[in-house]
Amino acid sequence: MKNNEKSQITNGRKDKDRPVNSRAFSAAWGRVLGLALLVLMTVPSYAGTKSVPTKFSTDLQQHVEANGMVTVIVQHRQMPSNAHLKTMQGRGATIKSQFHTIKAVTMRVPASMLAELARDPNVTYITPDRTQKMAANPVTEEFATAVTADVAASQYGFDGTGVGVALIDSGIAAHPDLNNASGVSRVVYSQSFVAGDTTTADEFGHGTHVAGLIGSTGASSGTANGYAATYAGMAPNVNLINLRVLDENGNGSDSQVIAALEQAIALQSTYNIGVINMSLGRPVFESYTLDPVDQAVEAAWQAGIVVVVAAGNNGRYAATDGYGTIDVPGNDPSVITVGASMTMLTPTRVDDQITSFSSKGPTTLDHIAKPDLVAPGNDLVSLRVAGSTLDTTYPQYEIWPSSGTAMYYELSGTSMATPLVSGAVALMLQQNPSLTPDQVKACLMLTAWKGVGQFTSSHSSIGTLFSNEDDIFTYGAGYLDVDAALGNTQLATGLALSPTAVVNANGTVTLVNTTPDSLFGGDSVVWGSTSVFANSVVWGSSKVLSATSVVWGATSVVWGATSVSGYSVVWGATSNVASAPSALSDGDPGDN
Repeated sequence: MKNNEKSQITNGRKDKDRPVNSRAFSAAWGRVLGLALLVLMTVPSYAGTKSVPTKFSTDLQQHVEANGMVTVIVQHRQMPSNAHLKTMQGRGATIKSQFHTIKAVTMRVPASMLAELARDPNVTYITPDRTQKMAANPVTEEFATAVTADVAASQYGFDGTGVGVALIDSGIAAHPDLNNASGVSRVVYSQSFVAGDTTTADEFGHGTHVAGLIGSTGASSGTANGYAATYAGMAPNVNLINLRVLDENGNGSDSQVIAALEQAIALQSTYNIGVINMSLGRPVFESYTLDPVDQAVEAAWQAGIVVVVAAGNNGRYAATDGYGTIDVPGNDPSVITVGASMTMLTPTRVDDQITSFSSKGPTTLDHIAKPDLVAPGNDLVSLRVAGSTLDTTYPQYEIWPSSGTAMYYELSGTSMATPLVSGAVALMLQQNPSLTPDQVKACLMLTAWKGVGQFTSSHSSIGTLFSNEDDIFTYGAGYLDVDAALGNTQLATGLALSPTAVVNANGTVTLVNTTPDSLFGGDSVVWGSTSVFANSVVWGSSKVLSATSVVWGATSVVWGATSVSGYSVVWGATSNVASAPSALSDGDPGDN
């Protein structure tokens, strides 16, 4: 039984994909992602506007409603005073929320007020309050062996005790597998940011599944309970902080996600929050330096919280062979962005392959090399929420015991790969609470398994064959290796910002540091002679591509001397690509 949630915007049917609302933030789940068609960025025009157009996001105009109103997130140089906000209210604005971490205000205003806002010298950028969605699908317990979590558990004995992981998702439902040994729930805090809905339970069914992959004990599974396997999470005694931003249909908004990020920062010391899991995303519309959600995740990172984000489920986007399809906030160079592999249902990782739906870098507009690493994200089994939207719509993905009630559900997507990494981070922080987010990220990338294959293939649920030549923009630094990460004793210094891909004058493409104090530029050596990006991942030496190859050519996306049948991607002043609808749709079970 398969139900793949692709980490992104839509949920998909087996028989056809349907495009996703590019404005929405959604859980990244399985074939759920509908590749948002890559479109050229254009500057919107506003009648009567005499302001600097670069203060407006390119998609703002399309969010203006029939009644002439629009909800926007306005970023400022300094937070506006209460007196200023009252003046705005007197001119027709409704103040909805204030975000002090990123100096932004969400407000509903007449479209005619946009020009006035842009003329304000304190205003830096204006975006619509976009929609977000999840990015996930089902899994099996083979992932534990594939990422050496079983070896790490027996060798180190860590289970996440004392560490708090905040889930920004569709909520967390009560489930016995999320209780501690005394039967008390390890969901220690719950809050809803869904407009008009204070319910914190999981009406959609995605967040609970993600929570289980991080911290389920698996107590309700196993042969004693009529199941063929034990479905435990990566850190089975971790505490969970439930920050609900997605509604019963798996949809949310930028402002809800930003509010949840701010709350996670506020609760950091109270619940020892060391990790934020974001198995959701939406397309890119501007540089990460301007996007308000990217700014919010950077604030959490700088506060000392490791932010782990789904790459997206747009890898099947045919026009670019999946390249340039990483979602927000996975496009931010600070965070850990996770792509999805498939375990082939075997306990060894040597035969594992990349999923056809996993989004690839480099990122739109900024050309950041993403994802940072990959983890199993296909056909994963975790906690079921009986009666949730996913459960009632796709009952075929329920995992039933030999007798009794189904307690588990199967999904696929980068939404599912992401919590495996979040759980691994919780184990690392239990082992060494003093690790900084940059040290955690550098360690995971350095110790990632580099034996991944250059050529992979997989079939969709309807039998479509995907034959790929994969590279650094597919795998990042490699495959999550929990045992190696826990065994690493080297601590990086500096910022673990993901590198930027740059086209050189001679046509080669190399990785450079995103900022001077980044760790991964040049030949990608972090410590001594140890390389984050080994030859097995970068199919070359210090250069991403050979002298005869070009990543973004006129007709192809190329790796080494062999072309990956693709398309001109993400480069030049006239070809900046905004993300596309996902290749996975609701109900799509992922790869076979």
